[in-house]
Amino acid sequence: MKKAFTMLELIFVIVIAGILSIAILPSFNRNTLQEAADQLVSHIRYTQHLAMMDDKFDTTNSEWYKERWTLRFKEDLLYSGGYVPNGTFTKIWSYTIYSDKSHDANPNLSEMARNPLNSNQYLSGGYNNTLHMNDQASMEELRIGEKYGISNVSFSGGCRSTALFVHFDYMGRPFNSFPTSSPYELPYTGYHKLLNSACTITFTDGTENLTIAIEPETGYTHIL
Repeated sequence: MKKAFTMLELIFVIVIAGILSIAILPSFNRNTLQEAADQLVSHIRYTQHLAMMDDKFDTTNSEWYKERWTLRFKEDLLYSGGYVPNGTFTKIWSYTIYSDKSHDANPNLSEMARNPLNSNQYLSGGYNNTLHMNDQASMEELRIGEKYGISNVSFSGGCRSTALFVHFDYMGRPFNSFPTSSPYELPYTGYHKLLNSACTITFTDGTENLTIAIEPETGYTHIL
C-alpha cells in the first residue's frame, strides 16, 4: 500500500520552500550598485523637489544662493560617538541633503532635511562632528560605503570633479559649485555654476562601475 502526502504536509513543504527561496535568491540576484544608484536617483529628485518648493532668493542676503537645497557626498570622518579626539572614526562614503543657512559649507542638524518617512531621522548617513554614524537619527541607507559597499564616488562631465555636490534653484535647474560673482544663474566655463552639460556621478564597488547622469536645465536624473 502506497503512502501519500497529506494536505498539511504539502502545505508545510511549500511554505518551507518559499522561505528558503526568499533567503537564498537575493544572495544570487542582488546588485548593490544598482540599489545604490536607484536610491540616489530618488534622493536627487527629492532634493530638486525641496528646492522648487523653497525659493532661496533674497535681495537682502548677498550669499542667498548658498542656501539652495543640496545633495553632497563626503568620504568623511564619521564618529561613533562624541567629538574628536574622544570619538573613534573611519572613512565611509555617505551623503547628506541640506540647505546651508550658515554659509559655512558644513551642514548642521538644523540645516539637514528630515526623512519624509520618519521625522526622527535626517537625510544624512552622518557628517563629520555633526551627526555620527551610530546615531539613530542618521540613516544607514545613506552610508553607501557601509550599506552598499561603495568604495569610491566621482563626478565628471558638466560637474567639477572636486566639488562632490549638486544643488537646485526654484525652477529645478541643477548647479554644481557656487558662483563667486553675479549673475549667479549663468554657466561659466572653468568654474561651473548652472550646468551646461550633463553631470555624471560614478559609483564603484572596487570591481564594477555604475554611472548616473543629471541633465542640464531640467535636472532630469537617470542611470546610464
